[in-house]
Amino acid sequence: MMPREKLEKYGPGELTNAELLAILLRTGTKERGVTVLAEACMEKYGGSLYALERETLEGLSQLKGIGEVKAITIKSALELGVRYYKERLLQRTKITEPEDVFVFCLEMSMLDQEHVRVLSLDSKNRVIGLDDVTKGTVNASLIHPREVFRKAILNSAVAIILVHNHPSGDPYPSEEDRKITEKITQSGELLSIPCRDHVIIGRGSFFSFTAGRTFLKGDIENGREPRAAEVAEVKRSP
Repeated sequence: MMPREKLEKYGPGELTNAELLAILLRTGTKERGVTVLAEACMEKYGGSLYALERETLEGLSQLKGIGEVKAITIKSALELGVRYYKERLLQRTKITEPEDVFVFCLEMSMLDQEHVRVLSLDSKNRVIGLDDVTKGTVNASLIHPREVFRKAILNSAVAIILVHNHPSGDPYPSEEDRKITEKITQSGELLSIPCRDHVIIGRGSFFSFTAGRTFLKGDIENGREPRAAEVAEVKRSP
């Protein structure tokens, strides 16, 4: 049964990733049918949609049987999936603990560049906006409060949470991270839009300036309380 017929009969949830990809590709080549082509494409990326999404348009275009048009179709479909995921999160997410920020921004742990994002919150701590501020090297001199709070004001936020990732996987804050936190916190006080936390995302761990410590995956699952030394280390003046 061809993928299109299978979808019509059983629904999209019953199709494999390769079969869904085959529907997007529409046609194969003289040597390979569309299903075989889609399976080969998924195999190239270890069966991972994440790896497929991370590939460049040029890289996809160079795959045998794909070409530019099919590559554009694939990238467009994957981007729609990313946007759907973010939109669904925005409709459901309420931030009550640092762990909520980590779960909401978990995909940042896989980024290969530093990204700074701002979560805009309403009066009930629900996320009403998720916006990129900058990407690349995170430096206090490059992150201006104007850009951070412009997003918040446009979203009619009553508070924000600053989030960024460490591609190294270690979320412990650098001196620059501390300077950024201080600058954004002070600006928020002046604007009456408080910055309630600055969360740094690592791989399987995160750091919360409000909690004053690093959380590991096991801590989140087991509810470990912060050690006094960890809190003192963060709150201590540089």
